[in-house]
Amino acid sequence: MSLNVTDKFVVVGDRVLIKPRSGDERTKSGIYLPPGVQEKEKIQSGYVLKIGPGYPVGPPPESDEPWMEEISTPQYIPLQAKVGDLAIFIQSSAHEIEYEGEKYLIVPHAAILLLIREDDELEYYLK
Repeated sequence: MSLNVTDKFVVVGDRVLIKPRSGDERTKSGIYLPPGVQEKEKIQSGYVLKIGPGYPVGPPPESDEPWMEEISTPQYIPLQAKVGDLAIFIQSSAHEIEYEGEKYLIVPHAAILLLIREDDELEYYLK
């Protein structure tokens, strides 16, 4: 059983692990861009590799009802992002890391502006 490099990562809270998408090295008119120009853009895109559990929520108020179970596990509001989505996000909020020669970005979910999902669910909403 081979493990993917990202299987070692545990994303915390409302963070999303993104693999930056390699942009075009040329402009529409054919001019080659020097390295680093794409990385300095304010808006960037990449593919979601892993997501955190979500926004933490405080414990529910204590109840006087003896029949109710006490919840001891942490509760989270889940994130909208899913693994495989193409995320358009604000570059200034991203934190770049390099692990085993690969670049990854850790982005707070609030910095994601748009998610593009290739899914059958999308076709359902467009009908």
